[in-house]
This record gives sequence, structure tokens and C-alpha cells, in this order.
Amino acid sequence: MSDKQILRDEARNRRRAFVAGLDPLAHRLAFKVLPSPLADRIGARDTIALYVAMDDEAPAQRLAHALIARGKTVALPRALDRLGSMEFCRWTPEDALVSGPFGTSHPAPGSQIVAPDAIIAPLLAFDLAMGRLGQGGGYYDRAFARHPDSLRIGIAWSVQQLAHVPMDPWDLPLDAVLTETSFIEGAQA
Repeated sequence: MSDKQILRDEARNRRRAFVAGLDPLAHRLAFKVLPSPLADRIGARDTIALYVAMDDEAPAQRLAHALIARGKTVALPRALDRLGSMEFCRWTPEDALVSGPFGTSHPAPGSQIVAPDAIIAPLLAFDLAMGRLGQGGGYYDRAFARHPDSLRIGIAWSVQQLAHVPMDPWDLPLDAVLTETSFIEGAQA
């Protein structure tokens, strides 16, 4: 088993234990409000990609109403294949979702494809150098590369912060990370 895979397993276990011990009210309220530093950082960016959380992931989709209230277009990813390719589709909380690979939920076929100006991505772990450890499928690494001008924001529970996340040459650092307790910014672009 690789070092990254061991780290992924440890991060999943730590996240699972944290969420299991979280007060139910605190969980329901987490990530429902768009914090001012994040609102400032996305500023004039029009299309913001979120994701629908699985299991104990930080629930990014809860930010949809706040973003729409600010005039933003919200998008969700749709996996195209099991090789790590995905596209982003316009979405509102009223739109139906369909089942995708790996237990994900996606916009229905025929949804309008959009190019995100900011991508809010799930992760297993992050560090203060804005390194991101994902699930290992490469979907977000490829999306970041396909949309190089998009702001890259991770969303996570605070327990997912590590001292160091190993980065491969193809890994792009995040610009910022939002947790239930803070907004952590990397170097301003």
C-alpha cells in the first residue's frame, strides 16, 4: 500500500470519527453561510462549482442558496467516465439529481454545461501550503488543469488539516480552504 493510500485511510477514519462526534445541530448549520472572506475571494467570479457530499464529507451543496442569493451561477460536477473525466453542469437546489459512479449524485443528462470560475472541491486532507489530498481518482486534478484560471477552493472539516500533504508534480495547490471554523487562504493570485 502506498504512503498516499495509507494517509487517505487515516484521513477518512479521522474525518468519520469527527463527524460522528459532532453535535447534530452544529452539523446541520455547518457550511450554510457564505463567510465574508470567501465571498470577497470569489468576488466577480460568476460560476461557482460545488459538489454533493457523500457520507461524512463537508457538505458543499449547502452553500448553493447563499451563492445564488449573491447572483452566482452554481454548477455541479458530472463524471463522464471512470478515467477521471468530468464536466460541470448548471444546477439549482430544485433540480433533480441522478446517480453517478462511485455513489455520487450528478445533474441529469441534458443539463447545461458551464465553465466554472471557481471550483469548490472535496478533499480528504489539506495543509497550510494548500496541498490537497483527494480520493485518488484524479477527477479534480484534471478539472483544475482543464480550468487553470478557476479559483481552487477546498472544503473540509477542520480535523482534516495535516502538517504536510505529499504532492505529486501534477498536483495543483488550492487557493484557499473553507472549514466549519475558518477560511484559510494561500498566496493571493
